[in-house]
Amino acid sequence: MGYIYDTPASGARHIMRLMPLSLPNRQRLVAGSIKVSPTPDEQAHFVDFFEHPATSFMLRAPHEKLDIRMQARVQVESHSISADFSPELAKLPEEVGAIWSLKPDAPHHFLGTSPRLPETKAISDYARDALSPSLTVLEIANAICAQIHKDFTYDPEATTVDSTPLDAFRLQRGVCQDFTHVMILALRSLGIPAGYVSGFLRTIPPPGKERLEGADAMHAWVRVWCGKTIGWVELDPTNNIPAGTDHIVVAYGRDYADVAPVIGVLKSYGGQRSVQAVDVVPLQ
Repeated sequence: MGYIYDTPASGARHIMRLMPLSLPNRQRLVAGSIKVSPTPDEQAHFVDFFEHPATSFMLRAPHEKLDIRMQARVQVESHSISADFSPELAKLPEEVGAIWSLKPDAPHHFLGTSPRLPETKAISDYARDALSPSLTVLEIANAICAQIHKDFTYDPEATTVDSTPLDAFRLQRGVCQDFTHVMILALRSLGIPAGYVSGFLRTIPPPGKERLEGADAMHAWVRVWCGKTIGWVELDPTNNIPAGTDHIVVAYGRDYADVAPVIGVLKSYGGQRSVQAVDVVPLQ
């Protein structure tokens, strides 16, 4: 991941959330490292509210580009839901109300609006249209996931990182961040807790095509709370699949603002451009 500035930047301060998490019964970070160039003048590590390891660093000297390289080895476990024990939608508020915890993974944090996800009537109406009588929460989540995959076209040129969910919804085009934000808003409008997952996805090339190194980017998908028995379930609306062994989790949050891989401020003027390349390779 890198940034190239038209005019040298100085006085830059950034926060990174790039290292994959270690999660019980899901994935284990075996080893990992992050290299920043130019070398930071100051650097500090901390854990945020959602229990993600993050790194803050400062660059004082003028620099024309910033280069960040992360390498990690992750062991990912197979996980699947064998049976649907989620409640019907009408019974979900009772189960949410029975959760007294306010820990980072408590469903209460993922019900209301969040920095990038205000109430959006058009998306709420879209969610209600996908409802059918007597569906369970998991069935509703799967139905909305499939509907977004069907109705929306993946188009990296249609939106930017600052586009709103309504922008993408009106275009019915966008990238994984847009599909994820739309699905989260749709679920929350029905009273279903939903959050944002940032991570990496191992992509498989079409038959007969070679896999291109560094051709991928970071990925995003949705985390849905399906009641006290099942708990959190992860669904990928971009591909209309449950998150599986090809999905590597970096961070959980309410929306992209909580999990942005790199955020910061700097002194400069003129334009800038960013580049990123991701390579996820299975090891024997």
